[in-house]
Amino acid sequence: MKKILFLMVAFAAAAMAADAEVANQTLKAYSMIAAGVGLGLAALGGAIGMGHTAAATIAGTARNPGLGGKLMTTMFIALAMIEAQVIYTLVIALIALYANPYLG
Repeated sequence: MKKILFLMVAFAAAAMAADAEVANQTLKAYSMIAAGVGLGLAALGGAIGMGHTAAATIAGTARNPGLGGKLMTTMFIALAMIEAQVIYTLVIALIALYANPYLG
């Protein structure tokens, strides 16, 4: 982890020392990397959360089949909340890619 942090600081120092055009290109490249990593982590977290939600709903329905309808309704609401977080990450990634406020 320390090596990665050191490399990021070294790349940032190189970007600051370069002229403006190279710095803008470097910042665009970092924005693309950050958007990809952020979307990947958000999708991973969302998939794990959805898996746990579905498993809990199936287990609850197996224990008490009479509550299956209520549990399904609650599950769909929870899935919508989880998916909303991934969509928020997508919006932030698109802003970082296309309307980057850090570019001159």
